[in-house]
Amino acid sequence: MMRPPLPPFTSETATQKVRAAEDAWNSRDAERVVQAYTPDCAWRNRAQFVTGHAEIVAFLRAKWTRELDYRLIKEVWAQEGSRIAVRFAYEWHDDSGQWYRSYGNENWDFAEDGRMARRIASINDLPIAEDARLFHWPLGARPADHPSLSDLGL
Repeated sequence: MMRPPLPPFTSETATQKVRAAEDAWNSRDAERVVQAYTPDCAWRNRAQFVTGHAEIVAFLRAKWTRELDYRLIKEVWAQEGSRIAVRFAYEWHDDSGQWYRSYGNENWDFAEDGRMARRIASINDLPIAEDARLFHWPLGARPADHPSLSDLGL
């Protein structure tokens, strides 16, 4: 299964890859998201370690059950060869109505077929007031005209 764009990444193809990942994660469809990863993909997400499609799907389903009204923006930080470094922020609320903005960085390493073979994520959660939210679009993909992280000063 090929998942273009393929490594080695240029600035342009890395940006395409990151936006495709953002759109998939904003769908909150674990089965769609997992297709971008190799069957044996290894993750470190915060202090949790996940390996393979079944564990990734279970992780994502639990995440989006807990992180409600999830909206994500990703941005390329750097790329070289088969690797892309990403910075991101996402907003969500818990079941009590408390809003959060989660900030983080990810290091991605891709297989030759364009699927991600390793994902290392470091994330911090900041409680915010609902009126401090910056990500205002209907659930799903971020509209093309919505500001980026850099545009928002994040």
